[in-house]
Amino acid sequence: MPLFEIETDAHIIITWAENEDAAREVVDDAYPEDELMRLTKRPRDSWVISKGALGLTDRTLDPCMTARECLSKSAGDKVNAIRLYRMETGCDLEQARIAIESNMVMGW
Repeated sequence: MPLFEIETDAHIIITWAENEDAAREVVDDAYPEDELMRLTKRPRDSWVISKGALGLTDRTLDPCMTARECLSKSAGDKVNAIRLYRMETGCDLEQARIAIESNMVMGW
């Protein structure tokens, strides 16, 4: 069963579904008030992040290529990606955590 990434005006949902129609039903069941903005297949595990809770609803996102490379090298392991990012950039732990987590939110 494929994974789908579903972006609404308030959430990003990654979930298993038989097809696109079934993926749309996930949104209709869980967030009936949300407007569907984007639906794509994606090869990752299921997760949901509220864009409003993160304060991302009115900003243009700028992915950090270094952070995304570290996430790729660590196969999505956040702690390892933070370590790699610190080694790559020389930044402190808090800056590395913010860079990695914000890029995880964008579906690296």
